[in-house]
Amino acid sequence: MTTTAMGAPASEDVARALRALADPLRLRALSLISASPSGEACVLDISELTAVSQPTVSHHLKVLRDAGIVTSERRGTWVWYRLAPEHQEAVRAVLGAFATVDARPSEAIPDLDGDLDRIAADLAPRYPTIDAARVRDVVRDSATALARTSGLGARLVNLTERFARQRLDDLVRIEGGTAVPRVLFVCVANAGRSQLAAALLQRYAGDAVLARSAGSAPAPTIHTHVRPELDALDADGFPKPLTDDAVRAADVVVTMGCGDVCPVYPGTRYEDWAVGDPALASPEGVAAIRADIDTRVRNLLPTIGVS
Repeated sequence: MTTTAMGAPASEDVARALRALADPLRLRALSLISASPSGEACVLDISELTAVSQPTVSHHLKVLRDAGIVTSERRGTWVWYRLAPEHQEAVRAVLGAFATVDARPSEAIPDLDGDLDRIAADLAPRYPTIDAARVRDVVRDSATALARTSGLGARLVNLTERFARQRLDDLVRIEGGTAVPRVLFVCVANAGRSQLAAALLQRYAGDAVLARSAGSAPAPTIHTHVRPELDALDADGFPKPLTDDAVRAADVVVTMGCGDVCPVYPGTRYEDWAVGDPALASPEGVAAIRADIDTRVRNLLPTIGVS
């Protein structure tokens, strides 16, 4: 409760902020930024979750930024947005007071920030060539990327640690830290074809090759009929998004129906496999797709120096 009347300058500032908030998409964007595990989001995140084009999202975020409600920072290809520190409390109060409560059950994490800081602290000594601040950024960015499909439950913490380790390994490889050949398999959902290919290659090649997989639009979980095939290969994969560093760290990139989503780098070999999608296939269909991938993987082995 205020004890004094609002002055003219303050009322103008508040009115400007309220005008910026008076749009459903902007409120959704602020809600997504506020709910993000890392406290930030990029245009792609908001566009995917609101089904609105990226230019439209960029326009609305510019309105919020011009009103001082969010701040922005360009990192690589994307501009990341956060709530302005001086407005965090007010924005969250507005969102909490007026937002409709989602009735769907969810698994809460008491201290996600603490979990992410713990992961970063555990990983930093394992990667002495990477600055600790960079390790922390990778951990938080990994959590943000996985939260789109994994939710905010305890599963997110476990998957974040695994995904961050892979991404930090990629950074070490880019810096010339390892000589083991790497093969990256990419499909759309990273829930079937690419998972099977990576698991089969790792089974046949062992420590002679490092197989990775990723998706241009990862699914929440592995396809139901694919999971038994992965279990039979002792592969504990999970859908994860394609990153630029994963491509840069790979010697061979194999795409499977994901279109032209992979950046192209000199010195990296690219192949495209026309393999069936197991998403809607029967168990018998999945077995046939696995057999096709198996043959292709066996043919790939000698081309990467594995007999």
